[in-house]
Order: sequence, then structure tokens, then C-alpha cells
Amino acid sequence: MGVTADPHVRAAHTADTELLFSMIEALADYEQAGSRVLGTPQQLQTALFGPDPAAEALVAELDGQPAGCAIFYRSFSTWECVPGIWLEDLYVMPQFQRRASTAGVGVGEALLRHLARLTVARGYTRLEWAALDWNEPALSFYRKHGAQVLDNWLMHRLDGDGLQSVATL
Repeated sequence: MGVTADPHVRAAHTADTELLFSMIEALADYEQAGSRVLGTPQQLQTALFGPDPAAEALVAELDGQPAGCAIFYRSFSTWECVPGIWLEDLYVMPQFQRRASTAGVGVGEALLRHLARLTVARGYTRLEWAALDWNEPALSFYRKHGAQVLDNWLMHRLDGDGLQSVATL
């Protein structure tokens, strides 16, 4: 079912912290990792709106209701010597998924477009993210928009005991 108005995307404000945190938890649950959310709304508020923000967030609204979010931060390409944007999370609430305006713009597309425009406006050269290999709805959405899967690159992470071990070498 279509809606008349396109989704409205805006920069998140401090008052959005609880909403953003609830969407982070919902995304983690969808990704079968709900128990791995260890942060708190207070930590999120500091990370997004404190004196030294580590990330930024967008809120998408549809028909005046919160419908999704994107959380992102600046990355850097040593080869190009130019920053980029790393999209950490893009989430659309289930009741707003696959709902497009009469112009065909859905919440996820509005968020991705906004981030692409922001990337270009800031003079950055790339917008990047990771997606779980089993999340076919997301993978299909990204393919539809021309995103490339970087087959030759494997993501790596040090955390927990592994991080502590390397830090104490």
C-alpha cells in the first residue's frame, strides 16, 4: 500500500536517543544478536550528541511517525586521501518496510539517498557498509541501488579477549 508523501529524513536530536536505541535493539534482534547489545541509551546519547561525537544519526519519518534510522560515522581512504562515510546501521521499522510513496520512495531508499547526498555534499568519495550474508532483503535492496559487494575484502574484528591479548603484547 502506497502513501502520498515521501519519507522525511532529518538529523537526529538528543530527544531521539530513546527512539534510536529502541531501533538499535530491534535491528540486533532481527540480526539474531539481541543479547550482544551492551550499550545504554545514555552511552548512545554521549556518542551522538556529547562534546566529542563519535557518530551521527538520521531519523526517517513517514506520515509524521518515526519509521527508520541510519547511524553513521566518518571513515578515511588512505588511497584517495579523502574521507568517506561508514554506514553502521540502516533500519526501517517492520510496519514501514516495503511501503513507498506514490513517487516510489520508501523509507530505506530515502535514508540511503540522504546519506549519498550528504557524502557528496561533504566532498567525500565513498559510502560503505556491511550486510549479513543471509539478509537477502537488505542485499537485494543494496544491489537494486548499484552497491558493489567487495568480494576480495574480508572484514576483520578484534574485540573481547582477542583485543585484550593483542593490546598486552
